[in-house]
Amino acid sequence: MRYVAALLSETPPRALRRATGAVYAVFILSGFAFASWASRIPQIRDALELTPRTLGLVLLAIAVGSVTSMPLSGVVVARLGTARTVAVMALVAAAGLTIAGLGYRVGVAPVVVGLFALGVGNGTWDVAMNVEGSAVEQELRRAIMPRFHAGFSVGTVAGALGGAAMVALGVSATVHLLAVAGIVAVAGPLSVRDFLAEEHAPAADAEGRHPLKAWTELRTVLIGLFVFAAAFTEGTGNDWLGVATIDGYGAAAALGALTFAIFLAAMTLGRWFGPAVIDRHGRVLTVRIFAVLALAGLALVVWGSTLPVAMAGAALWGLGTALGFPVGMSAAGDDPAHAAARVSVVATIGYVAFLAGPPLIGFLGQHTGTLHALTVTAGLVALGLLISGVLRPLPAPEPAPAGAAAGADAR
Repeated sequence: MRYVAALLSETPPRALRRATGAVYAVFILSGFAFASWASRIPQIRDALELTPRTLGLVLLAIAVGSVTSMPLSGVVVARLGTARTVAVMALVAAAGLTIAGLGYRVGVAPVVVGLFALGVGNGTWDVAMNVEGSAVEQELRRAIMPRFHAGFSVGTVAGALGGAAMVALGVSATVHLLAVAGIVAVAGPLSVRDFLAEEHAPAADAEGRHPLKAWTELRTVLIGLFVFAAAFTEGTGNDWLGVATIDGYGAAAALGALTFAIFLAAMTLGRWFGPAVIDRHGRVLTVRIFAVLALAGLALVVWGSTLPVAMAGAALWGLGTALGFPVGMSAAGDDPAHAAARVSVVATIGYVAFLAGPPLIGFLGQHTGTLHALTVTAGLVALGLLISGVLRPLPAPEPAPAGAAAGADAR
């Protein structure tokens, strides 16, 4: 009886393909929304006449919104399920874009409010889509989470290119952001219609535990620390690689941007092709190999004698950092019964790196130079390498004794 029930509970291949496509869609949409906003920062900065310091404080509102919402996102996902959570948070993010797009014509305060709302929406949305991605990955029985994160990268490229086109065409930031908000508000709820049915998705804690209990689990916190290291490594490259190349090697601005583009391209390729390596060699060995690549890349960037060597290092750095964040999310979602709570904890710890990383590198760079300040990132990579064993998949639950199973079936 249990074997028949297990067969009946399996997701049909067509439904699983549609669910996979739906997860790709929400990852791409999330990246598109964020990059669309980021593409208009210069125009909004100029309209508000913000100094670099003030702009930094305004942009901090997004990170504060994300980090504020993430600790409770496990509770939200457990109550609403992944599909409804993404749908609701897409509307919250769209509202944030709308407030920021209209509010900058009034002053700084409405922009801060809008960006905080955007951060809240994106933060909980991020947790929910990673929980759903983990559920799809388990149904597929092969690694795919890094490819979902590659989809986010594709979305950021689309958003950035779209923003560049809007600027070139003279479209105002208000019209652009309102259009993006409309796309997010419509496409978000539509995309989740093909998510896995709730009985397959890890939307609730099967044992009735409170989702915040996950904060007391050593394995979950250690996975969060690993993701923190991965996020710091990725975020440092995103925020400082171009500047460090220009300052450290005297490169032209265009070559600094090219070095950053090489980093992003290598990371995206690593996320797309990395799952095949994971399926063959397992999570732990794969992330260790990639961490060594990241260390080698950092060494070439910081101590390379010429710009071409640093560019080669940027490629290795991008490739090496590709899998840490998504594999950490997969590990957090290993047990479907507790996935929402654990992904929430891991995402919260990881996103603190995006909040703390930029000012730390900036502070160190003030004293040692931006290029040499990047060496602190190597320490984080080494930390992730040391604790990477925590990513091993949880052992499958032992089957119930035959007598107990028969009794359960009889009941």
